[in-house]
Amino acid sequence: MTVTVATLGFPRIGPKRELKTALERYWSGKTDQQALLDVAADLRARTWALQAALGADHVPSNDFSLYDQVLDTSVLVGAIPALYGRTSGPVALDTYFAMARGSQGATSEDATCGPGCGHAHSLETGVPAQEMTKWFDTNYHYLAPEVTRDQTFALSSTKPIDEFLEAKAQGVHTRPVLLGPVTFLKLAKTKAEGFSPLSLLSALLPVYVEVLKTLASVGADWVQIDEPCLALDLTDFERGELRRAYGALTHAAPGLRLMLASYFGGYGDNLSTAVNLPVAGLHLDLVRAPEELATALAASPESLVLSLGVIDGRNIWRADLPALLDRLDSVVAQRAPDRIILAPSCSLLHSPIDLALETAIDPEVRQWLAFAVQKIEELAILAKALNQGRSAVAAELEASRAAAQARRTSPKIHDPAVAARLASVEARMAQRNAHFGRRRALQIARLDLPAFPTTTIGSFPQTEDVRKARSAHGKGQLTDAAYETFLQAETERAIRWQEEVGLDVLVHGEFERNDMVQYFGEQLSGFAFTKYAWVQSYGSRCVRPPILFGDVSRPKAMTVEWWTYAQKLTEKPVKGMLTGPVTILNWSFVRDDIPRSQSCRQIALAIRDEVVDLEAAGAKIIQIDEAALREGLPLRRKDWQTYLDWAVESFRLTASGVSDATQIHTHMCYSEFNDIIAAIGAMDADVISIETARSKMELLDAFVSYDYPAEIGPGVYDIHSPRVPSVQEMSELLTAAQQRLSAGQLWVNPDCGLKTRKWPETKAALVNMVAAARQARSVQA
Repeated sequence: MTVTVATLGFPRIGPKRELKTALERYWSGKTDQQALLDVAADLRARTWALQAALGADHVPSNDFSLYDQVLDTSVLVGAIPALYGRTSGPVALDTYFAMARGSQGATSEDATCGPGCGHAHSLETGVPAQEMTKWFDTNYHYLAPEVTRDQTFALSSTKPIDEFLEAKAQGVHTRPVLLGPVTFLKLAKTKAEGFSPLSLLSALLPVYVEVLKTLASVGADWVQIDEPCLALDLTDFERGELRRAYGALTHAAPGLRLMLASYFGGYGDNLSTAVNLPVAGLHLDLVRAPEELATALAASPESLVLSLGVIDGRNIWRADLPALLDRLDSVVAQRAPDRIILAPSCSLLHSPIDLALETAIDPEVRQWLAFAVQKIEELAILAKALNQGRSAVAAELEASRAAAQARRTSPKIHDPAVAARLASVEARMAQRNAHFGRRRALQIARLDLPAFPTTTIGSFPQTEDVRKARSAHGKGQLTDAAYETFLQAETERAIRWQEEVGLDVLVHGEFERNDMVQYFGEQLSGFAFTKYAWVQSYGSRCVRPPILFGDVSRPKAMTVEWWTYAQKLTEKPVKGMLTGPVTILNWSFVRDDIPRSQSCRQIALAIRDEVVDLEAAGAKIIQIDEAALREGLPLRRKDWQTYLDWAVESFRLTASGVSDATQIHTHMCYSEFNDIIAAIGAMDADVISIETARSKMELLDAFVSYDYPAEIGPGVYDIHSPRVPSVQEMSELLTAAQQRLSAGQLWVNPDCGLKTRKWPETKAALVNMVAAARQARSVQA
């Protein structure tokens, strides 16, 4: 009878982003399906073996995905929209990727085909991708399931079974992971009026029962079912549906034990429901909700296995293991050791893979960190201490204690000058001088733009040549002068092409920038950076979040020189391009020793200095991207206002140091905006651009009842897909936007930045976008 260790999921991209490389080679036609599948199989094998070697007793399977685990679940249960041409049978890999990315020539399939068939299945016209949005309050994007009122479900993939057997053949007995049926339906979208996808639960459950029976028949003894919806506000009806679902699933296969997992927050008022569901185990996120441990112990039957998420799965700070053991000792005293599993708070998908790869980071900062590999090691140390006594791991515990103490007392963390400036902030500093109506009149006169002005969000394609030049410069193989000359040439080409195509407001293209957050973090104090600490954002898109470890300030101007160079090349206005404080905060690994709001205000003051300097250099339009504003929203409504108050204030603090004639833009990424529309209005930006193409302008529904005062650019094409939409498609979206907003409010732009796209598709799409804008002007005239 011992305490054991589990992981809820592990990063799937590979230590050197091997999956990204394999995916992009396949998409570009450089390799075939089998080559891609071979890379995937190798990554899975290495990941299972690694976790077992590190001390994980419960190793997950089916946590791997070629693109997204929610999309995998849609494929598993046969929720394939008719748009993608499938009628029955296995889902072809190209259909899977068409759902994820869209296709210029839509994929179909033969019922006899499956992944790796090697056949080309093509129709004459393209199909768009499914809608993509943020996974709870993370920067991970998932593909929203699409269902209809008469939706039917059928087992259409054997992936969970195949990967369990694959691991078993390699000597690793895994705990398969499934996305729970209630959460799946709550994430689903439908175009049917007055219809709740959750009403499809009875139709969906038999597929889950079939999967569980099959897993049991091939030897699985535990299955982890993720229901993160339990961290949300639920109705009594939804709680009842959870009870109904698990009443059915628990009896699917005798002897198969279910571990119910929720994360990203506590259960709150759903805890009573969770501890009384007929499951064998329950996972608790004790990083986000440490107070629930005592309640769960008291409220749950002693037979219930408790998975204690004590190591932070979403941040990179090394744990204080002796302090954790002080809490865990009392748990072991109350519950049998074999009823306790130690785990990360959530899947390690949101963590970098291995700190051992980072040899160049500041050694002092490095000793404060733990990535996925180190987090499993920490769990193994805790388990050994509980099972064998602290003396068995005395050296490891002392190292952990010393690192925690060193971080608390390091002079690198606190800057008195930053604290003094923050204390001097006055309310008026977060207010523009005049209301929007007055500002708009001044900006119209100054900018002289046509109706439906066209622009892009900021970045242009980062070609192989750009990446090679950046790499060569970083390695010292390209001099500073040569690199600057290269970037100037790229910038000038982008400016000339934008003039040629007829865009109204230009951008410099951001060729000098590696990432919209990292680029600024590298020039601010208080940040550290890594080389291999990649985290998946969606599909093959990976980011390296900066590590915000200390107080933040701006030593010098960061973007003024490149903006000035670009503006001298053209008579048209060039936007100054900045990343906002809330996005820098939410897309970084953030210090946990002060409130997030305090760190955000520090960043806001630093970016404010850059805004003021850009205006002084002559910028008439400055865009301050807050792509991550919505994703930082707490999961419970009772906590929303506190977050929105300081997030909106931070943006306004950044943007309010300029004159009324200077136009402030902001941009927000895939998110549900309708429920925070008043806060978006309170940001008081002059122009906001948002991603709306995949949702077919559904995200503008809030503007029907909310009288939005400013101007808005709803994205008219999806940049996360290589597909080039037609002029007609974009025109139809603009027409849809005018049903919610006046023509005078509308700008025309892509959904997001174009960094990840290629130039041929970018040019074709923007030519069509400009044509759609001109068509809208002619109709208005």
